[in-house]
Amino acid sequence: MGIATALADRITALQFNDIDEEALKWARWGILDTVGVTLAGASEACTEIIEKMHSVNGTSEGGPALIFGSGKRTSVLNAAEINGTASHALDFDDCNNTLGGHPSAPILPGLIALAEARKASGKALITAYLAGFETETALARVVHMHHYEKGWHPTATLGTFGSTAAACHLIGLDKEKTATALGLAVSLAAGVKANFGTMTKPLHVGETTRNGLTAALLVEQGFTANPGAFEHSQGFLALFNGEGTYDTSRLMEGWAEPFNIVSPGLAVKQYPCCGSTHPAIDATLALRAKHDLKSDDVTEIVSFTHPRRLKHTNRPDPQTSLDAKFSVQYNMARALVDGRVIVDNFEGDAFNDKHIRDVMTRITANSRPHTEPDEHYFAEVSVTTKSGETFTQWVQQPQGRGPKYPLPDGALKAKFEGCAERVLTTVGVEQLHACIESLETANDINDMTTLIQKNRLDTPHQRVA
Repeated sequence: MGIATALADRITALQFNDIDEEALKWARWGILDTVGVTLAGASEACTEIIEKMHSVNGTSEGGPALIFGSGKRTSVLNAAEINGTASHALDFDDCNNTLGGHPSAPILPGLIALAEARKASGKALITAYLAGFETETALARVVHMHHYEKGWHPTATLGTFGSTAAACHLIGLDKEKTATALGLAVSLAAGVKANFGTMTKPLHVGETTRNGLTAALLVEQGFTANPGAFEHSQGFLALFNGEGTYDTSRLMEGWAEPFNIVSPGLAVKQYPCCGSTHPAIDATLALRAKHDLKSDDVTEIVSFTHPRRLKHTNRPDPQTSLDAKFSVQYNMARALVDGRVIVDNFEGDAFNDKHIRDVMTRITANSRPHTEPDEHYFAEVSVTTKSGETFTQWVQQPQGRGPKYPLPDGALKAKFEGCAERVLTTVGVEQLHACIESLETANDINDMTTLIQKNRLDTPHQRVA
């Protein structure tokens, strides 16, 4: 049985009744977090440019699907692209260790748009979401970590298949058509890490969630593709990875037993920047609190993170606010000086703050492998003070990096509120939170998106130019 067919067999078989309470809880949280960061990212320049591009070309007005920030409605595919870009614009959306990227943003913006058009229920959305989540992480087991280290952005390359699987499930395509749609998605998957630190990275997600829908919707109408496109000699595995760098026997390793969203789990971000910087941020914040550190008293800071993490975060001189999201030096400096890392740190010219830049000159970022091959989200940070004292902090995994490393109580709700209040009224934020926390009871996803539309602030938060 080929890869697409094997996946299609599991995708089409999944039913809401197969979802246990733990998986349901995490699915709600994944949806809550993604909706929140999408609202917060709606006013970012990359999102606004894409919406404007559609408007200028006469393709943005009218349709069944909500554009989260503007309150307008448009076509399903355009909403997927615009909202998908917004969901990743702040780099604040959830992560997953198996995927090596962001699991929910490639799936949910397009899936929600499709669910609006099809008037699908909350149960249907949740089930489709988990089918997509299992699909993208199943393929990740086959291709990682060579796929990641080669330079592909798994959120985009593998997320395309998560988006496709979720759309197929929501539409109700049979096994044959689902396998065909996955084969079609092979030709739509793309995204390279060379574009990290630019607007193109969030566009990866906008295109990914749109392309997954495109594959499913085309096949629904009879479009053809090769279901064997994964294992073909000129297919996905051979071209994206290469001979000897993948293991197809791992595809169904633990499919939904438990759901991957539970174990290793969904990683909810505390900071709106690259997840590879988060362990060093946590370590810096812990040192600051434990030893009452003041930045002016610190003479040297040395960090050690995994080579895989440092490769794209060793940016001692970030040139833009987006670049700063990937600078471990900038984020550690912010943590030491401010005692927090927040959205405002990446707006306007905040990355050029003179005091922050001075602290960054005292930071040395090094790499160090870990003895456990799957443990690549650690950090060790040492701080030396003017008095000659050196303090060291080890972080195995950042807070929020899955159920083993939980967020502090109330942190997810606070994050959602902080994101959503940039677009919605206080009452709207409360109503939307309550709606998503019981989403499985909704008869129509439009109940959720209507709350967003009707509670939009007259003057939503504007980016600092």
